[in-house]
Amino acid sequence: MPFHCSHFRTRRLWYIAVNIDEFRDAGYRTVDLIASYLEGLDDAPVQTRAMPGSVRAQLPTKAPEQPESWDEILSDVERIVMPAIANWQSPGWFAYFPASSAPPAVLGEFLSAGFAQQGMLWATSPACTEIEIHVMDWLADLCALPAKFRSDGTGGGVIQDSASSGSLVALVAARERVRRVTPGLPLEKTVAYVSSQTHSSLVKGARVAGYGMIREVAVDENFAMDADALAQAIRMDSDAGLVPAFVCVTLGTTSSGAFDPLSAVGAIAKSEGIWCHVDAAWAGAVGICHEYRELFEGLEYADSYLWNPHKWLMTNFDCTAFWIGDRQELIDTLSIVPEYLRNAQTDNAAVIDYRDWQIPLGRRFRALKLWFTLRSFGAEPLRQHLREHISLAAELEKRIRGDNRLLLSAPHSLALVCFAHRDGDIATQRLVDNLNATNRVFLGTTRLDGTLVIRVAIGSPWPVAERVDELWNLISELA
Repeated sequence: MPFHCSHFRTRRLWYIAVNIDEFRDAGYRTVDLIASYLEGLDDAPVQTRAMPGSVRAQLPTKAPEQPESWDEILSDVERIVMPAIANWQSPGWFAYFPASSAPPAVLGEFLSAGFAQQGMLWATSPACTEIEIHVMDWLADLCALPAKFRSDGTGGGVIQDSASSGSLVALVAARERVRRVTPGLPLEKTVAYVSSQTHSSLVKGARVAGYGMIREVAVDENFAMDADALAQAIRMDSDAGLVPAFVCVTLGTTSSGAFDPLSAVGAIAKSEGIWCHVDAAWAGAVGICHEYRELFEGLEYADSYLWNPHKWLMTNFDCTAFWIGDRQELIDTLSIVPEYLRNAQTDNAAVIDYRDWQIPLGRRFRALKLWFTLRSFGAEPLRQHLREHISLAAELEKRIRGDNRLLLSAPHSLALVCFAHRDGDIATQRLVDNLNATNRVFLGTTRLDGTLVIRVAIGSPWPVAERVDELWNLISELA
């Protein structure tokens, strides 16, 4: 059936009128296509075999002048798009930390697009703002976060588009804090502290925010930041006339899942007046499990904290949960109020305007998909989902320990296992290449202490136990 919009002309202007019945039919069929795709994930190849330029080669050189039917459009989705997408939701996807999704979140995204809210101000969409405030308080409670991170505390939570954006917001707020203390401070004198295992987005964010120095702090034998080395670096920089402004504590590093010593680093940051940002982009999800709360001890020292429900909590990208300990610091840094954004609720300080909590002005109704996920699954089933993945990783670790051809490269961390071939980098690369060539599994690599390492990140939203068994059988066969 064609999905054509009718066109009509009034006073020399053209208008497009959408046919709602056709939209309804097209929507049903699109959901059917998504459902069929999800049903077939277990049997589908994990990686695409598309070659560079192969997608564009199938597209017309010019945009259509006249409407095309929805049949044609969906046909091209199946013929052109689907063969060239990476199946991130596949149970054989172990290469990166998950970018998980599930039907409730998909439908939340669908409604978000349909309602087309621009939630930059409370006044532009009260539901968009207040559901987000409430859902972020739910998450704060589920993770037992310090009271300051709740909306009825001094700070509150907001959904950022990514951990990169959340970290940039923290970097800018930290920069402005030291500049308020020292008016006229040249940016080239400001210092941000990371470790060799800190995510690259923090380094990029520090560059964007204009920090004069990005200091890399040494790590210990478990690849966690060395707190004593941090204290020494801060003293040296202060003695040299530089201004320490920001330190990033990572809970669950990308390469090995290491946890920096938050309490020790946080105490140093507090004593020196340095902004302490905690990046738990992947691992933060397990904060909803009571037995893993000790991993997050020291969050009372954090000025800002974030993790990604879109990684491991069944909520599709983009959805980063970001909390601030003192929202006024964020508002003082990011708020600009031209006349065209003024309204009575904002002027009376009666509401939260999330445009002051992020870099962009505009924002989507992201809270719907997180709200739907938490309500549709419930907290306890989500905990069991995480626990199953952690249990599978622990079993895989045992199998690796028992194979004299393989070496564990780092302590097992939650649902992440890192290992290498005993014969060195060439053998490790050959093994991962052969594993990926099966297209039943997809694994990635990193380097730890200069050695090539294979990462197995378990996190598919679909049943994955059988695929982990299959992965081990393939490793045993190909090692």
